[in-house]
Amino acid sequence: MSSDQRFFDFLKLRIGLDVASVGAAIIERAVRQRSQALQGLSADQYWQRLQTSADEQQALIEAVIVPETWFFRYPESFATLARLAVARLAEIKHLCALRILSLPCSTGEEPYSIAMALLDAGLAPHQFKVQGMDVSPLSVERARRGVYGKNSFRGQDIGYRERHFSAQDDGYRIADRVREQVFLQVGNLLDPQLLANEPTYDFVFCRNLLIYFDQATQKQVFEVLKGLTHVEGVLFIGPAEGSLLGRLGMRSIGVAQSFAFSRHAEVAPAPVPEPLFAPLPTPVLRRSAAPVAERPRPFSTSIAPVVPIRPAPVQSDAGALLGQIAMLANEGKSLEARAACEHYLQSHPPSAQVFYWLGLLSDVAGSSLEAQGYYRKALYLEPQHQQTLLHLATLLESQGDTAGARRLQARAARSERAADSERER
Repeated sequence: MSSDQRFFDFLKLRIGLDVASVGAAIIERAVRQRSQALQGLSADQYWQRLQTSADEQQALIEAVIVPETWFFRYPESFATLARLAVARLAEIKHLCALRILSLPCSTGEEPYSIAMALLDAGLAPHQFKVQGMDVSPLSVERARRGVYGKNSFRGQDIGYRERHFSAQDDGYRIADRVREQVFLQVGNLLDPQLLANEPTYDFVFCRNLLIYFDQATQKQVFEVLKGLTHVEGVLFIGPAEGSLLGRLGMRSIGVAQSFAFSRHAEVAPAPVPEPLFAPLPTPVLRRSAAPVAERPRPFSTSIAPVVPIRPAPVQSDAGALLGQIAMLANEGKSLEARAACEHYLQSHPPSAQVFYWLGLLSDVAGSSLEAQGYYRKALYLEPQHQQTLLHLATLLESQGDTAGARRLQARAARSERAADSERER
């Protein structure tokens, strides 16, 4: 067994990390950094240190984990949470507080976003509590500190910063009324005793974590998540993880761009935006009129009749139009987003980002074959388009093409390493 394999196996055992999901180079770089920090130990010497030092084990984990999060990431998830929380309180006649879990909570942006969303929706502090958990003590400590730089505030709508933060020299400090709603702790999702004595949660957020595990670990973690979620609760996941939950028996609650799943067949969501319409025909990509039989996708919803919509207004700035597409898609306005994509392709050169959005919109609508075609067009234009690589990998895996999915995940990891190297220059 090579020395590198030993470290891969250690991280798989401790945090479930599948080396193929991030690439071997990321782990090798972390091992080199830690070895150099310990007076340049050899690989064998560092392995021996790792076996005898709990602190060094955690240090290696910290070197591999790179938190990437911001407030109100996937904004429709939080809007959906607020609606469901109001409905849930009515169902239980306000007899007890709602319990919400965020894991991994990273540096706190997600659990604090949950608290802000519920406070802004009119919930009183005694009506809900948020629990945040992460395997990284450093991330949890940063979350407890509650001070954030500009990188944590992204997107066009950051009005919440004025309501819930105060500016100071080193960033923005979150208000005590938000902080008091969130309890933060260190915990490992692979721990069989994780929250064993805790009641189940009404809502669980576990986003963009399952994609870093192999299939066996994904199933193991899913069983833990299912056990933590109330039978009538809702699980929020990342956009690339929907097909996995669909295969494991969960179903989308049918709210576009919320990436929310239910484990109880009778649960119905609170009032939600209008359902997705069937994909509009596009002059760029010709599709056969004959229906194609395919397995239902986890984000699929009932198909309503096609209705004419007004094309997006002409914009000379391609960047502005791309921003409009992203905004419409993130707001769940799938028809308008698709029309904006088509308008872009009619008035600008082909763009990988536009084909990516068309693929994601088709994926969300349940048209997996159409989505695959759009994703491949995006990769033809930009072979290392990371979002497309990850989404197409998930799509292929849901269709049983595990080898193809792994190849795309490896390409995505190489793309991320290249981007890291470029940023470090």
